[in-house]
Amino acid sequence: MLENLIPAEKITAHPSVRVGVEFDGHEGWGQTPGLESEPESFNEFLEDAGIDPTGIEVIPPVRTSRWQQQKDGELVWLTSYRFQFRRKSSGIDLPLLAREAENKVKKPKKAKRADTALVILWSDLQVGKVDLHGGFPELYQRVSDTHDKLVEIVERDKPSKVIFVDLGDTVENFDNKASAQQLQTNDLSIMEQVDLATTLAWKTLQAMAERVPDVTYASVGSNHCQWRRNGQQVGKATDDWGVFIGRQLARLASETKATNIRFVEPQPLDESLALDVFGDGYHILGVVHGHQARNSASVGEWWKKQVFGNQPVAASTILCHGHFHHLRVTEMGSTPDGNSRFLVGAPTLDNGSNWWRKISGDQAPPGLACFTVSKGQPWTGTVWKL
Repeated sequence: MLENLIPAEKITAHPSVRVGVEFDGHEGWGQTPGLESEPESFNEFLEDAGIDPTGIEVIPPVRTSRWQQQKDGELVWLTSYRFQFRRKSSGIDLPLLAREAENKVKKPKKAKRADTALVILWSDLQVGKVDLHGGFPELYQRVSDTHDKLVEIVERDKPSKVIFVDLGDTVENFDNKASAQQLQTNDLSIMEQVDLATTLAWKTLQAMAERVPDVTYASVGSNHCQWRRNGQQVGKATDDWGVFIGRQLARLASETKATNIRFVEPQPLDESLALDVFGDGYHILGVVHGHQARNSASVGEWWKKQVFGNQPVAASTILCHGHFHHLRVTEMGSTPDGNSRFLVGAPTLDNGSNWWRKISGDQAPPGLACFTVSKGQPWTGTVWKL
């Protein structure tokens, strides 16, 4: 019934392969990324590494590592090739050749601008909630200001992709733990909450799609958006107001012919998902709300257990979550490529949590986090709070 809306494909972590080339001028080794078909030769791979393949020979045997990965809804086999190579023997005077090479002026290769993706962490708006920062008018103004800042960023940096991540708790709802309190403090009905949360997200999502050729919207389930009765969860993990809002946005995109936006959500029984940002297995973005852990310090342990159980975020190189209402960036181990994994906890856009302020003294200003990742380049953990 719904178009342009698919569950996120499960991404399987690939074996530890060190893609690269080392060459001392006489001998060296190379390892390719995962390829779907066997190359006729490694000449193009060596050329991309700045090595002239002329006079180079591969030393058998060529070793391989294989793994499966989802592509267009199907499992495909990828193979990485590791090989040794050397310069062929000849009657050339090598010292003379070396002196001639030193006298040549080498023109540096002009680096191509890498594809970049702006990741937007739309987290914990809790539309309808009235608290120490006000009600819906104040929230609307805050979100509008953030919208303008995001437009400035994409017009300045011109990313090739935008990943718009709804991390959950998009609406306040009425049937969480303190349901009686919500009846007294909310300034919008549940219908108004969902309608206005959809409107706020669509306004920013549409602005991104007008300026960036490739936009992905991802939503996950959360505690405030869950279908609940008497404080208890009912139904599947995707029976959730935040996921429902994502589906309405997909309808709007279809009706307005915004074909450059794709929408993803978790599998029906899952509360998390993973996105391969550039489709090359290098930057895998994991998404979860965060209420699965007792506190923000425990999210990393939850992630480690998900990896052991081969759950949706197992292959993630960056895991993003909300729920705890403050910005937190933590370095977590390493990826199969030898780079750092990062855990990013997003700040909240809501009107505050006075109950938490009273018992803990903590009060972080509301805001929205975003960051940029570049294709094939390690991410170093830089996050902006708008």
